[in-house]
Amino acid sequence: MELNVERDGGTVVVGAGERIDGTNAREFQSALEDAIEETDRAVILDLADLTYISSAGLRAILMTARSLRRQDAALAVCSLTDSVREVFEISGFNQIIPVHSSRDDAVNALNG
Repeated sequence: MELNVERDGGTVVVGAGERIDGTNAREFQSALEDAIEETDRAVILDLADLTYISSAGLRAILMTARSLRRQDAALAVCSLTDSVREVFEISGFNQIIPVHSSRDDAVNALNG
């Protein structure tokens, strides 16, 4: 799975594709972990293009969040579509991982 990765100092912004489900969740998690460097202190998942996420996709994000905590780094998500936001709210993920309305809001929150 190819992810769009942008770096700005110790912050990395990662854009995901249209779907994260049981068929590609492991590949997504692996690509995400490969994109994160040990020196990164803030990781933002820009989910503007994501139209569907399954429980396997949520698990991949959760496992990445746990890994980031071990390296003393923060994770946030931004730009959720209505359907993905609903999944985050129903599952309670919005209580575990900070959700921001835009990329700029997420960058400011993690770096401010």
